[in-house]
Amino acid sequence: MTGALANNKKHGKTYLRRIVENRQMYLFLILPLIWLIIFKYGPMYGAQIAFKNYRPADGIWGSQFVGLEQFRKFFDSVYFSRTVGNTVVLSLYSIVVGFPIPIIFALLLNSVRSKKWKSAIENVTYMPHFISVVVMVGILMRVFDFYTGILHNLVVLMGGKWSLHVFTGDSNFRHLYIWSGVWQGTGWSSIIYMAALSAVDPQLHEAAIVDGASRWKRIFYIDLPTIIPTITITLILRCGSIMNIGFDKAFLMQNDTNMNASEVISTYVYKVGLKADSGMQFSYSTAINMFNSIINLTMISLVNSISNRINGSGMW
Repeated sequence: MTGALANNKKHGKTYLRRIVENRQMYLFLILPLIWLIIFKYGPMYGAQIAFKNYRPADGIWGSQFVGLEQFRKFFDSVYFSRTVGNTVVLSLYSIVVGFPIPIIFALLLNSVRSKKWKSAIENVTYMPHFISVVVMVGILMRVFDFYTGILHNLVVLMGGKWSLHVFTGDSNFRHLYIWSGVWQGTGWSSIIYMAALSAVDPQLHEAAIVDGASRWKRIFYIDLPTIIPTITITLILRCGSIMNIGFDKAFLMQNDTNMNASEVISTYVYKVGLKADSGMQFSYSTAINMFNSIINLTMISLVNSISNRINGSGMW
Protein backbone atom coordinates (compact mmCIF):
# COMPACT_ATOMS: atom_id res chain seq x y z
CA MET A 1 0.00 0.00 0.00
CA THR A 2 2.82 2.36 0.95
CA GLY A 3 4.67 1.47 -2.24
CA ALA A 4 1.62 2.26 -4.38
CA LEU A 5 1.23 5.67 -2.74
CA ALA A 6 4.91 6.38 -3.30
CA ASN A 7 4.58 5.46 -6.98
CA ASN A 8 1.54 7.71 -7.39
CA LYS A 9 3.37 10.63 -5.81
CA LYS A 10 6.36 9.97 -8.05
CA HIS A 11 4.21 9.90 -11.20
CA GLY A 12 2.41 13.06 -10.04
CA LYS A 13 5.69 14.90 -9.59
CA THR A 14 6.90 13.69 -12.97
CA TYR A 15 3.70 14.92 -14.63
CA LEU A 16 3.92 18.33 -12.94
CA ARG A 17 7.56 18.61 -13.97
CA ARG A 18 6.60 17.92 -17.58
CA ILE A 19 3.91 20.62 -17.43
CA VAL A 20 6.41 23.14 -16.06
CA GLU A 21 9.00 22.24 -18.68
CA ASN A 22 6.44 22.52 -21.51
CA ARG A 23 4.41 25.38 -20.03
CA GLN A 24 4.49 27.38 -23.27
CA MET A 25 2.88 24.50 -25.16
CA TYR A 26 0.21 24.05 -22.48
CA LEU A 27 -0.62 27.77 -22.67
CA PHE A 28 -1.75 27.21 -26.25
CA LEU A 29 -4.44 24.87 -24.90
CA ILE A 30 -6.08 27.52 -22.74
CA LEU A 31 -8.10 29.25 -25.47
CA PRO A 32 -9.35 25.98 -27.10
CA LEU A 33 -10.23 24.69 -23.63
CA ILE A 34 -12.21 27.86 -22.82
CA TRP A 35 -13.98 27.63 -26.18
CA LEU A 36 -14.81 23.95 -25.53
CA ILE A 37 -16.27 24.70 -22.10
CA ILE A 38 -18.34 27.70 -23.23
CA PHE A 39 -19.71 26.41 -26.52
CA LYS A 40 -19.79 22.62 -25.99
CA TYR A 41 -20.20 21.81 -22.31
CA GLY A 42 -22.00 25.00 -21.26
CA PRO A 43 -25.05 24.48 -23.52
CA MET A 44 -25.56 21.00 -22.01
CA TYR A 45 -27.15 22.76 -19.03
CA GLY A 46 -30.03 23.84 -21.25
CA ALA A 47 -30.54 20.37 -22.76
CA GLN A 48 -32.88 19.55 -19.88
CA ILE A 49 -35.65 21.59 -21.51
CA ALA A 50 -36.14 18.60 -23.85
CA PHE A 51 -37.94 16.99 -20.89
CA LYS A 52 -39.93 20.10 -19.99
CA ASN A 53 -42.57 22.37 -21.42
CA TYR A 54 -40.20 25.30 -21.49
CA ARG A 55 -41.51 28.84 -21.14
CA PRO A 56 -38.99 31.73 -21.08
CA ALA A 57 -41.03 33.49 -18.40
CA ASP A 58 -40.70 30.50 -16.05
CA GLY A 59 -37.06 29.80 -16.79
CA ILE A 60 -35.42 26.39 -17.18
CA TRP A 61 -35.95 25.21 -13.60
CA GLY A 62 -39.43 26.72 -13.27
CA SER A 63 -40.87 25.14 -16.43
CA GLN A 64 -43.19 22.15 -16.13
CA PHE A 65 -41.54 18.72 -16.31
CA VAL A 66 -43.24 16.56 -18.97
CA GLY A 67 -40.86 13.60 -19.27
CA LEU A 68 -40.68 12.08 -22.74
CA GLU A 69 -43.70 13.92 -24.12
CA GLN A 70 -41.64 16.02 -26.55
CA PHE A 71 -39.96 12.90 -27.94
CA ARG A 72 -43.30 11.12 -28.37
CA LYS A 73 -44.63 14.20 -30.13
CA PHE A 74 -41.83 13.99 -32.68
CA PHE A 75 -42.16 10.22 -33.16
CA ASP A 76 -45.90 10.57 -33.78
CA SER A 77 -45.45 13.52 -36.14
CA VAL A 78 -45.80 13.15 -39.91
CA TYR A 79 -42.43 14.88 -40.18
CA PHE A 80 -40.59 12.11 -38.33
CA SER A 81 -40.33 9.67 -41.23
CA ARG A 82 -39.73 12.46 -43.74
CA THR A 83 -36.95 14.29 -41.90
CA VAL A 84 -35.18 11.19 -40.59
CA GLY A 85 -35.54 9.42 -43.94
CA ASN A 86 -34.19 12.37 -45.92
CA THR A 87 -31.30 12.82 -43.50
CA VAL A 88 -30.31 9.16 -43.66
CA VAL A 89 -30.67 8.98 -47.46
CA LEU A 90 -28.52 12.06 -48.03
CA SER A 91 -25.90 10.87 -45.52
CA LEU A 92 -25.64 7.39 -47.01
CA TYR A 93 -25.56 8.84 -50.52
CA SER A 94 -22.77 11.17 -49.40
CA ILE A 95 -20.78 8.34 -47.83
CA VAL A 96 -21.15 5.98 -50.79
CA VAL A 97 -20.20 8.65 -53.33
CA GLY A 98 -18.24 11.28 -51.45
CA PHE A 99 -16.11 9.11 -49.17
CA PRO A 100 -14.15 6.97 -51.68
CA ILE A 101 -13.59 9.70 -54.29
CA PRO A 102 -11.03 11.70 -52.20
CA ILE A 103 -9.18 8.44 -51.51
CA ILE A 104 -9.04 7.56 -55.21
CA PHE A 105 -8.05 11.13 -56.05
CA ALA A 106 -5.22 11.09 -53.48
CA LEU A 107 -3.89 7.76 -54.78
CA LEU A 108 -3.90 9.00 -58.38
CA LEU A 109 -2.42 12.40 -57.49
CA ASN A 110 0.34 10.75 -55.48
CA SER A 111 1.39 8.79 -58.55
CA VAL A 112 1.87 11.95 -60.66
CA ARG A 113 5.59 12.31 -61.32
CA SER A 114 5.74 15.97 -62.33
CA LYS A 115 5.89 18.18 -59.24
CA LYS A 116 4.61 21.21 -61.20
CA TRP A 117 1.51 19.38 -62.46
CA LYS A 118 0.95 17.87 -59.02
CA SER A 119 1.14 21.27 -57.33
CA ALA A 120 -1.16 22.84 -59.93
CA ILE A 121 -3.78 20.10 -59.53
CA GLU A 122 -3.65 20.42 -55.75
CA ASN A 123 -4.20 24.19 -55.85
CA VAL A 124 -7.08 23.95 -58.32
CA THR A 125 -8.88 21.20 -56.39
CA TYR A 126 -8.37 22.84 -52.99
CA MET A 127 -9.88 26.19 -54.00
CA PRO A 128 -13.59 25.16 -54.12
CA HIS A 129 -13.41 24.29 -50.43
CA PHE A 130 -13.00 27.98 -49.57
CA ILE A 131 -16.19 29.02 -51.37
CA SER A 132 -18.87 29.86 -48.81
CA VAL A 133 -22.11 27.90 -48.79
CA VAL A 134 -24.15 30.96 -49.79
CA VAL A 135 -21.87 31.67 -52.76
CA MET A 136 -21.88 27.99 -53.69
CA VAL A 137 -25.68 27.81 -53.84
CA GLY A 138 -25.70 31.08 -55.80
CA ILE A 139 -23.34 29.55 -58.36
CA LEU A 140 -25.55 26.48 -58.66
CA MET A 141 -28.61 28.65 -59.23
CA ARG A 142 -26.84 30.76 -61.86
CA VAL A 143 -25.85 27.60 -63.73
CA PHE A 144 -28.86 25.31 -63.30
CA ASP A 145 -31.84 27.58 -62.64
CA PHE A 146 -34.71 26.95 -65.09
CA TYR A 147 -35.41 30.61 -65.85
CA THR A 148 -32.06 32.37 -65.49
CA GLY A 149 -29.54 29.51 -65.56
CA ILE A 150 -26.64 29.49 -68.00
CA LEU A 151 -27.41 26.00 -69.32
CA HIS A 152 -31.05 26.83 -70.02
CA ASN A 153 -30.15 30.09 -71.77
CA LEU A 154 -27.55 28.35 -73.94
CA VAL A 155 -30.12 25.78 -75.03
CA VAL A 156 -32.59 28.55 -75.88
CA LEU A 157 -29.96 30.49 -77.85
CA MET A 158 -29.17 27.40 -79.90
CA GLY A 159 -32.84 26.96 -80.71
CA GLY A 160 -33.35 23.87 -78.61
CA LYS A 161 -36.46 22.97 -76.66
CA TRP A 162 -34.73 20.81 -74.08
CA SER A 163 -34.70 22.13 -70.51
CA LEU A 164 -33.20 20.85 -67.30
CA HIS A 165 -35.29 21.29 -64.15
CA VAL A 166 -32.46 20.69 -61.68
CA PHE A 167 -33.86 22.79 -58.82
CA THR A 168 -37.26 21.13 -59.04
CA GLY A 169 -38.10 17.61 -57.95
CA ASP A 170 -36.90 15.37 -55.14
CA SER A 171 -34.32 13.23 -56.96
CA ASN A 172 -32.79 16.25 -58.68
CA PHE A 173 -32.23 17.92 -55.32
CA ARG A 174 -30.39 14.89 -53.93
CA HIS A 175 -28.08 14.56 -56.92
CA LEU A 176 -27.29 18.27 -57.05
CA TYR A 177 -26.73 18.48 -53.28
CA ILE A 178 -24.35 15.50 -53.14
CA TRP A 179 -22.37 15.99 -56.34
CA SER A 180 -21.84 19.70 -55.75
CA GLY A 181 -20.50 18.75 -52.33
CA VAL A 182 -18.19 16.17 -53.91
CA TRP A 183 -16.85 18.80 -56.31
CA GLN A 184 -16.33 21.27 -53.49
CA GLY A 185 -14.76 18.91 -50.95
CA THR A 186 -12.77 16.30 -52.86
CA GLY A 187 -9.50 18.22 -52.99
CA TRP A 188 -9.62 19.34 -49.38
CA SER A 189 -10.63 15.90 -48.09
CA SER A 190 -7.72 14.29 -49.92
CA ILE A 191 -5.14 16.25 -47.88
CA ILE A 192 -5.21 13.80 -44.99
CA TYR A 193 -4.64 10.87 -47.35
CA MET A 194 -1.83 12.68 -49.14
CA ALA A 195 -0.17 13.22 -45.77
CA ALA A 196 -0.50 9.52 -44.97
CA LEU A 197 0.92 8.57 -48.39
CA SER A 198 3.99 10.73 -47.73
CA ALA A 199 5.02 8.15 -45.11
CA VAL A 200 5.40 5.41 -47.73
CA ASP A 201 9.02 4.29 -48.00
CA PRO A 202 10.28 5.03 -51.57
CA GLN A 203 12.38 1.88 -51.40
CA LEU A 204 9.19 -0.19 -51.49
CA HIS A 205 8.28 1.33 -54.86
CA GLU A 206 11.82 0.89 -56.14
CA ALA A 207 11.81 -2.79 -55.17
CA ALA A 208 8.37 -3.25 -56.76
CA ILE A 209 9.57 -1.63 -60.01
CA VAL A 210 12.57 -3.97 -60.09
CA ASP A 211 10.18 -6.90 -59.65
CA GLY A 212 8.17 -5.67 -62.63
CA ALA A 213 5.10 -4.31 -60.78
CA SER A 214 2.99 -1.87 -62.78
CA ARG A 215 1.93 1.51 -61.45
CA TRP A 216 -1.58 0.21 -60.69
CA LYS A 217 -0.22 -2.75 -58.74
CA ARG A 218 2.05 -0.48 -56.72
CA ILE A 219 -0.96 1.71 -55.86
CA PHE A 220 -3.04 -1.28 -54.85
CA TYR A 221 -0.41 -3.26 -52.93
CA ILE A 222 1.79 -0.49 -51.45
CA ASP A 223 -0.03 2.84 -51.26
CA LEU A 224 -3.54 1.64 -50.39
CA PRO A 225 -2.54 -0.61 -47.44
CA THR A 226 -0.54 2.29 -46.01
CA ILE A 227 -3.59 4.55 -45.68
CA ILE A 228 -6.03 1.88 -44.48
CA PRO A 229 -5.77 3.03 -40.80
CA THR A 230 -6.44 6.62 -41.87
CA ILE A 231 -9.39 5.51 -43.98
CA THR A 232 -10.77 3.58 -41.01
CA ILE A 233 -10.62 6.55 -38.66
CA THR A 234 -12.19 8.96 -41.14
CA LEU A 235 -14.96 6.45 -41.93
CA ILE A 236 -15.74 6.05 -38.23
CA LEU A 237 -15.94 9.82 -37.81
CA ARG A 238 -18.12 10.14 -40.91
CA CYS A 239 -20.52 7.46 -39.71
CA GLY A 240 -20.65 9.21 -36.34
CA SER A 241 -22.21 12.23 -38.02
CA ILE A 242 -24.59 10.29 -40.24
CA MET A 243 -27.57 12.24 -38.89
CA ASN A 244 -25.90 15.62 -39.38
CA ILE A 245 -26.68 17.19 -42.72
CA GLY A 246 -25.44 20.74 -43.12
CA PHE A 247 -28.27 23.17 -42.40
CA ASP A 248 -27.07 26.07 -44.57
CA LYS A 249 -26.91 24.33 -47.92
CA ALA A 250 -30.08 22.27 -47.50
CA PHE A 251 -32.05 25.32 -46.35
CA LEU A 252 -30.79 27.57 -49.16
CA MET A 253 -31.60 24.96 -51.81
CA GLN A 254 -35.13 24.34 -50.54
CA ASN A 255 -38.19 25.31 -52.52
CA ASP A 256 -41.81 24.18 -52.71
CA THR A 257 -41.10 21.56 -55.37
CA ASN A 258 -38.30 19.67 -53.57
CA MET A 259 -39.49 19.99 -49.96
CA ASN A 260 -40.20 16.26 -49.66
CA ALA A 261 -36.49 15.54 -50.20
CA SER A 262 -34.83 18.66 -48.77
CA GLU A 263 -36.53 18.77 -45.38
CA VAL A 264 -33.88 17.28 -43.06
CA ILE A 265 -33.62 17.27 -39.28
CA SER A 266 -31.50 20.44 -39.07
CA THR A 267 -33.88 22.51 -41.21
CA TYR A 268 -36.93 21.16 -39.38
CA VAL A 269 -35.39 21.98 -35.99
CA TYR A 270 -34.79 25.55 -37.15
CA LYS A 271 -38.35 25.96 -38.38
CA VAL A 272 -40.09 24.60 -35.28
CA GLY A 273 -37.63 26.10 -32.80
CA LEU A 274 -36.86 29.59 -34.07
CA LYS A 275 -39.52 30.64 -36.59
CA ALA A 276 -42.33 32.67 -35.06
CA ASP A 277 -45.01 31.17 -37.34
CA SER A 278 -44.25 27.73 -35.88
CA GLY A 279 -44.72 28.86 -32.31
CA MET A 280 -41.00 28.80 -31.40
CA GLN A 281 -41.21 25.39 -29.73
CA PHE A 282 -37.91 25.38 -27.82
CA SER A 283 -38.48 22.14 -25.91
CA TYR A 284 -39.67 20.29 -29.00
CA SER A 285 -36.68 21.34 -31.10
CA THR A 286 -34.27 20.49 -28.27
CA ALA A 287 -35.77 17.01 -27.99
CA ILE A 288 -35.30 16.45 -31.72
CA ASN A 289 -31.67 17.54 -31.51
CA MET A 290 -31.08 15.27 -28.52
CA PHE A 291 -32.57 12.33 -30.41
CA ASN A 292 -30.25 13.20 -33.29
CA SER A 293 -27.19 13.23 -31.01
CA ILE A 294 -28.10 9.89 -29.44
CA ILE A 295 -28.32 8.26 -32.87
CA ASN A 296 -24.93 9.72 -33.86
CA LEU A 297 -23.32 8.47 -30.64
CA THR A 298 -24.80 5.01 -31.19
CA MET A 299 -23.57 4.89 -34.78
CA ILE A 300 -20.00 5.96 -34.01
CA SER A 301 -19.80 3.40 -31.19
CA LEU A 302 -21.20 0.64 -33.41
CA VAL A 303 -18.89 1.38 -36.35
CA ASN A 304 -15.88 1.65 -34.04
CA SER A 305 -16.71 -1.73 -32.49
CA ILE A 306 -17.10 -3.36 -35.93
CA SER A 307 -13.79 -1.84 -37.07
CA ASN A 308 -11.97 -3.18 -34.00
CA ARG A 309 -13.32 -6.67 -34.60
CA ILE A 310 -12.54 -6.75 -38.31
CA ASN A 311 -9.06 -5.21 -38.54
CA GLY A 312 -8.16 -4.22 -34.99
CA SER A 313 -8.11 -0.54 -35.84
CA GLY A 314 -10.46 1.94 -34.21
CA MET A 315 -10.66 5.20 -32.30
CA TRP A 316 -10.77 3.48 -28.92
